[in-house]
Amino acid sequence: MNFLKLLRTSQRQANLSSLLLQVGLFFTLAFIVIALVSPLLQAWGILQDPTDLLTNNLNEPPSFKHLFGTNIRSYDVFSRTLFGTAAALQVVLGATGLSILLGVPLGLISGYLGGKVDRLLLFVMDTLYTLPGLLLSVTLAFILGRGILNVAIAVSISYIPQYFRVVRNQTSSVKTSLFIEAAKALGAKPSRILTRYLFLNVIQSIPVLFTLNAADSVLVLGGLGFLGLGLPEEVPEWGHDLKEALPDLSIGIWWTTFFPGLALTLLVTGLSLLGEGLSEKLNPGNRK
Repeated sequence: MNFLKLLRTSQRQANLSSLLLQVGLFFTLAFIVIALVSPLLQAWGILQDPTDLLTNNLNEPPSFKHLFGTNIRSYDVFSRTLFGTAAALQVVLGATGLSILLGVPLGLISGYLGGKVDRLLLFVMDTLYTLPGLLLSVTLAFILGRGILNVAIAVSISYIPQYFRVVRNQTSSVKTSLFIEAAKALGAKPSRILTRYLFLNVIQSIPVLFTLNAADSVLVLGGLGFLGLGLPEEVPEWGHDLKEALPDLSIGIWWTTFFPGLALTLLVTGLSLLGEGLSEKLNPGNRK
């Protein structure tokens, strides 16, 4: 009986992880499609240019003409919400891509070489890791200025130590394995051992970390935009649009905050669910 109960519990957990993965993948793919299709819809005249000021259309409620209404600056909210997806995904890819490109190789080198190199890199990464991520991103964004690349750099700095620590710890444990010792005995160079043997055995946690950092980077971008430190004002971005629309709530204009906020929430939720689902699939030992 206990075995059957355990089996049913395990099956329910497996079904739940599959559901999380499917829902998260659906939302993530939906936003990717929106980002890709929006410029085409604008080029075909179906979608309003998000930077066009609509004369005499100030704070109009949702209608067939403007599905999400217009805001206080006479922009079409539907168009800006859809085009804001592209800005969010560009920062996501830039921030997580930069952090992977730096964090993973440094983690491999630190874990494999050990000694003074390991201690030095650990000191640098632990110092970065102790700093509040959002505060660090705000400071760097203020220094670097606005723009997709600058924001991506500012956001990525706080993620580098995470990839470094995960890869470094796994490399330290894998490097003593028999197949690594055999490769050394056969005369394999350190660069070949790092790229061919160690890398392929320590990357299983990277997809999970990537999706969780991607969700966080969307929130950080929204926070920077809300503070006026994100992208240029003419670029559609959810955080900036929420900042512009905040006074509207006091006079009953709900649509200028609702739709950008909903888009941000759904993308973050999708990426988070995708990360949780991947974590369960790739690391079954995490299941309770």
